[in-house]
Amino acid sequence: MTREQVFSLIQSHLADELELDPARISESTRFKQDLEADSLDLYTLVQELEDSYGLKISDEEASKILTVGQAVDFVLACSAGAPVGGALADHEQRP
Repeated sequence: MTREQVFSLIQSHLADELELDPARISESTRFKQDLEADSLDLYTLVQELEDSYGLKISDEEASKILTVGQAVDFVLACSAGAPVGGALADHEQRP
């Protein structure tokens, strides 16, 4: 799977769930501040990622994913077999 495929799935899900124009969602988009997503919205996104990519995302891991780009990075790192801690460390280094 490519970065674009993962981004497209997340973008589509958020646009449908939050009734937004997909063009408003980029990798730098913050879930809470930019999209005003609440905890239920974020929970459904986590479920979508788990179901689509066969991932398990703990509440602790999910709470560290603040932007769309970080979610894409997390999915790609996990699907590539990277340790979850390493994937989260990458997220924390991004601005």
